[in-house]
Amino acid sequence: MAREPLFRGSGVALVTPFDDGGVNAEALGALVRFHLEEGTDALVVNGSTGEAATMSPAEQRTAVEVVVRENAGQVPVIVGCGGSDTAAVEELARAAGAAGADALLLSAPPYNKPPQRGIMAHFRAAMSAGELPAVLYNVPGRTAVGIDPDTVAELAEDDRVIGVKEACGDLSQIATLAFLVKDRIALWSGNDDQVLPILSLGGQGVISVLGNVAPADTSRMVHAYLDGDTATATDLQLRYIPLIRELFAVSNPIPVKTLVGWLGFDVGPVRLPLVPLTDGERERLLSAARDAGLEPRG
Repeated sequence: MAREPLFRGSGVALVTPFDDGGVNAEALGALVRFHLEEGTDALVVNGSTGEAATMSPAEQRTAVEVVVRENAGQVPVIVGCGGSDTAAVEELARAAGAAGADALLLSAPPYNKPPQRGIMAHFRAAMSAGELPAVLYNVPGRTAVGIDPDTVAELAEDDRVIGVKEACGDLSQIATLAFLVKDRIALWSGNDDQVLPILSLGGQGVISVLGNVAPADTSRMVHAYLDGDTATATDLQLRYIPLIRELFAVSNPIPVKTLVGWLGFDVGPVRLPLVPLTDGERERLLSAARDAGLEPRG
C-alpha cells in the first residue's frame, strides 16, 4: 500500500550556528523562521551539513529542541542520528523523540563498515529507541559503506521506514531502488544536482544543502516538477548548477556555512577539523552566488 510522504518539496539540511557557548540558539531560531517564511517544506537538523560529528549529545539535543520549538508544528522536523556506535545513536534517537521530532534520518555507521545485516540491525535499534519513523540516508562517500537497494527494499517492509535520502550519485542504482520500493516509501534526492533526475524516477523532492541559501527556489523547483511544469523546474535546476558546484568544491558544509554567514546570519565558523575557505575559494563561491541572483539580506 502506498504511504503518504512525510513531505514533498525541499527539506533543508540546516547548518548549525555556533558561538563560544556551543549552539547559538538565537541564530538557529532565526534560521528556522527564515526557512518557514521562504517556503521550505521540512527541516533537517544535526545532519552532516549541521556538523553533527563535532557536536556533543547535549548540543545535538539543544539544536533539536530549538528547531522543534521555533517550528511549532508547521513543517516536519527530521533529526540526523549518525555515528559508529549503535548504543550512542540510540541515545540520540531517544533525545530526538523526547524533543518532539517527527522522524529520524539514519545513515549507515561510518568507519565500522558493517555488513548489510548489521546496517539493518543498527537502523531497527535506533527506530525502536526513538519510537520514531525513519528516513534512511545512503551516502557512501561519507560512511564508506553503502545501503544496497535490496537492503532498503527489505527494510521498507517495516512500517517505521518511511523514506530514503539517496546521495550515492549513481542514477542506475537509484533507478533500481525506485523499482524495488516503488511507492511503498518516499524517495528524496540527497544531491542538489540530481533533483530532477530523481523526481523523474518517482522521487518526492530533495534534502538539500542549496536550500540553506536559496530556499524558495529549491522548493519551487520541486513543486513545479510535481505540478507538471517541467520547463520551470528545469530552468531552476540548471540555473543553480554553477553555485551547486561551488558549494561542493570544498568539503560540505564549509562553503554553504560561509554563504549563510554572507547572507547575514550569525552562524559562526565551522569547527575543526573543518577549516575556513581560502580567499580564492571564497571569491569563487561568492561570484557564483551573485551570478545565481543571491545577495546579502538587508
